[in-house]
Amino acid sequence: MPKLVIIDSIQTMYSGDLTATAGSVSQVREITSRVMRCCKENSITTIIIGHVTKDGNIAGPRVLEHMVDTVLYLEGERYFAYRILRGVKNRFGSTNEIGMFEMKNEGMVQVENPSSILLEDRDDIPAGSIVVASIEGTRPILVELQALTSTSVFGLPRRTANGIDYNRLTLLIAVIEKRAGLPLGNQDAYLNIVGGIKINEPALDLGIVLATVSSYKNIAIPRGTIAIGEVGLTGEVRAVNMIEKRVKEAEKLGFKTCIIPESNKKLLKDKYNLDIIGVKNINEAMKYLKLK
Repeated sequence: MPKLVIIDSIQTMYSGDLTATAGSVSQVREITSRVMRCCKENSITTIIIGHVTKDGNIAGPRVLEHMVDTVLYLEGERYFAYRILRGVKNRFGSTNEIGMFEMKNEGMVQVENPSSILLEDRDDIPAGSIVVASIEGTRPILVELQALTSTSVFGLPRRTANGIDYNRLTLLIAVIEKRAGLPLGNQDAYLNIVGGIKINEPALDLGIVLATVSSYKNIAIPRGTIAIGEVGLTGEVRAVNMIEKRVKEAEKLGFKTCIIPESNKKLLKDKYNLDIIGVKNINEAMKYLKLK
């Protein structure tokens, strides 16, 4: 009667009662059903490891996700040392939390302060670089955004996004062109989140806009500046949630200036040891950083 069972992987398990080959839909579904029934009856904690497709989804039948209590994805790029453990389903708790780990000789070691790790190499800060604050569950994480614009040698400019949604980048470039009056139609634009992590949160919008404009104007954003805010189609900077946690994390890491939406600034009650600048639109943020 074990207390813990780990099956690696479910696609290699086989039942002679079925004629299908190992890894087929019917085999995976039947094996998972039997394992669940046995473990539930005997109160055995069971971890089932499954293959994923090239798109990052669990291989095999979708019913597998519905049968289990929790689904965890371990994400990471081949050439980066960091791994993100992300919950996408939890029958008994929240799915918003993440864990960050670093691959070392002794195995995967938990990263206690991801923000300081992701920002430790920011010594010389050129144009096109800014720090943004993301929320993963209840945990604020500060990451560095890097943007690069260059004149396109082809008729159709390229847009490349690493770590954020590609469509979000193209939308924000259109907002910059329309609302800030910058001609980016002949510019290739590249955006990267340092550290190889992926973030899909609208609070990064203001940082993306400022980093892109900074690269285009070739004007560096001052050291110790962080930007937080969602950008709408009319160029307005909209409020984001958990602003207090984001600002406190920036304060803890020694940042001097925090650019946030004006509507968020009105709701702040605590006093902070950094300058908080409230902006209503992207033009106000650009003027403050002398990018316009």
